[in-house]
Amino acid sequence: MKKLQTLALAMLIAGAASAQTWKLDKNHAKLGFTVTHLLMSDVDGAFTSFDMKITSAKDDFSDAVIELTADVKSINTNQEGRDKDLRSPKYFNADTFPTLTFKSKALTKVEGQKYKLTGDAALVLLARIVNGADTDNSLWNQPESWGLKAIAEGFRGLGFKDDHELNAAEWIVYDALYAYCKQMVAEGRLAGAAG
Repeated sequence: MKKLQTLALAMLIAGAASAQTWKLDKNHAKLGFTVTHLLMSDVDGAFTSFDMKITSAKDDFSDAVIELTADVKSINTNQEGRDKDLRSPKYFNADTFPTLTFKSKALTKVEGQKYKLTGDAALVLLARIVNGADTDNSLWNQPESWGLKAIAEGFRGLGFKDDHELNAAEWIVYDALYAYCKQMVAEGRLAGAAG
C-alpha cells in the first residue's frame, strides 16, 4: 500500500511539473482596442499597464489557460478628457474597480497557428442585454433588454442625488442579471430568451 501511495504521489508531482507557464514580454506587447464611434469613425486606445500569462501542460496548447490583467487607470485613447470620462463611475469606475481581468475558458486550435479563445459566455450574453438597453441599435435584439431598460428608467425616478449613488444602487440588478445569464448558459441557451 505504501508503494502505491508513493507511486501516486510521484505521478501527481510529475504531472504538476509538466505544466509550463509563459509570461508576457512587455517590451514586445501591446493591449489595444478599437471602438467604432457612431458607425462612422474608429477610436483606438490601449491599456499601458497590463500583464498576461499562459499556462499549459500540452504541446498543442489545447489545455491552455490565458490570464490577463490590466490597470484600468492606464487606459489611453490620446484624449485626456475622454480617458478621464472612461475612468469615471460612468464607465469603468477605476477608483472602485482598478483592475480589468480576463481568464479564458477554452482555447481551440482552428488551423495552423490560428486559435479561438473563449471567455465567459454569460458575460457575452450580459453585454448583449446591456447594449440593447443602453443604445437604440438593434444589433442583438435581446428581449431582456427591454426589461433592463424599464428597470433603469425606474431607478432614475427614485431620487438618487447623483450618478454615483444611482450606479451603486443598480449593481444588485446587474449581479442578478449575471446570475440569470449564467443559468441560461448552463441550460445551453447562449442567446438567452432570444434563443
